[in-house]
Amino acid sequence: MPVDLSPLIITTPVATSPDNPVALELPGNEALARLPQVISRQPDGSVRFSAPTLGASSKSTHRTRCEWKEALYWRLDSAAQHVNRQRMTLTQVNSAQKVVIAQLHVKNDDSPAIKVFWNKARITWGVRATFNQAEPLTSTIASNIGLDQPFTVEISLSSAGQVVLSVVGNGMNLVTAAAQLDSSWASQLLNFHGGVYNQIDYSATTAATDGSVCLIHDLALIHGAG
Repeated sequence: MPVDLSPLIITTPVATSPDNPVALELPGNEALARLPQVISRQPDGSVRFSAPTLGASSKSTHRTRCEWKEALYWRLDSAAQHVNRQRMTLTQVNSAQKVVIAQLHVKNDDSPAIKVFWNKARITWGVRATFNQAEPLTSTIASNIGLDQPFTVEISLSSAGQVVLSVVGNGMNLVTAAAQLDSSWASQLLNFHGGVYNQIDYSATTAATDGSVCLIHDLALIHGAG
């Protein structure tokens, strides 16, 4: 089944306008129609996301992304279980060999609850147990997930704030121990993100060929019964 981008917003590495260098955000299907150089539908229904390191970024960073995000925010207590399941293949990663591939973000804040990284063929995650915690607690869940290797990454979060990360790929089926988001997250508005978000700052010397590219083969965003 083709990946459905219609309920999503795409943050692109393209400037909003010649006079506004901030990254352009578009509804999913509009992004597919207008920006095939960075996001495109493949013959098998998957979607290619491309984020050159040298490009447009958000106001708070010098890092580019080609990333989907849920258009609607939600609270933990809005459903018993919240799931972000993404089957993907990284085909290129920036020169730092580090890219964010999934997030649990929070409205109007730069400190997401959860970030999932591909880092030199390892899958790691960072969890902020408390809202606006200065530094997340990080750990590694999987290794030997190389380029051109399909894998599935899933964030599963309960209404009580209990969260686990699972990774399936390269013969592995791994699940983290549960982490706990504390009560400070209960009133926050949240949404899931995914795709590629470069973890390297661009500069005047950044090569035009530097960047990250992924294929998203399947995407399930579930807010419902556990």
